[in-house]
Amino acid sequence: MRPDELFKDMQARIDDLLRNSPIKDVERNVKAVLNQGISKLDVVTREDFDVQAQVLARTRQRLEELERRVALLEQQAVQTGAANAAND
Repeated sequence: MRPDELFKDMQARIDDLLRNSPIKDVERNVKAVLNQGISKLDVVTREDFDVQAQVLARTRQRLEELERRVALLEQQAVQTGAANAAND
């Protein structure tokens, strides 16, 4: 469902609720309609976003550490290869 269709659908539902329900029911139902509409938009909660941001930060840090280790090992391999070539 396209976002404009989704919001038109939500607006129609809200209008129906306002015409046919007491105020407390309206409030509860509006919240339910909005939550349903938001869930259709494939959005994430702030908590989920923050958790994923932390995971990404740790992953980046780990990647940087591994890149440094690989660079060091490559440097050692070149030095070892050069030393072996000099001894031959």
